[in-house]
Amino acid sequence: MVSTTVDTVLPAPREVVYKLFSERDSLNGNLPIQVKLKKPGAGIPSGVGAQYVLGVAGLGITEETTELVPNERMVYRVIAGAPVKRHVGTIVFSDAPGGTRVVYTMESEPSLPVPGKVLEIGLQGLIKTLIGGVRKAAK
Repeated sequence: MVSTTVDTVLPAPREVVYKLFSERDSLNGNLPIQVKLKKPGAGIPSGVGAQYVLGVAGLGITEETTELVPNERMVYRVIAGAPVKRHVGTIVFSDAPGGTRVVYTMESEPSLPVPGKVLEIGLQGLIKTLIGGVRKAAK
């Protein structure tokens, strides 16, 4: 399994940053892909159990939200569309000077033989793309 973490500060209040990450489809127009809510979660559409498809023209991966602690933490897993045995993303939010500290970790175990360093670089690219979308949307 490969794990990588990106730690950054976004210049927006924690509630705004958390909402943009947890309501994934709110990032449309700020990412090079589209995000569509496939199945609403418990209680609210973006709640635990929510499933989002991230991709282009209806093709992509499906993520399922598995844990939400409002304004503090969210966890999701990939359940379809990627050649992985296991993929989990964990995002932790905290106050920081000038905004919100975001610590975003992805852990992935591919089902195909992929060199660890190649997978790590790919995961970092995904995290940075998602963070960039939130950064744009929060302005």
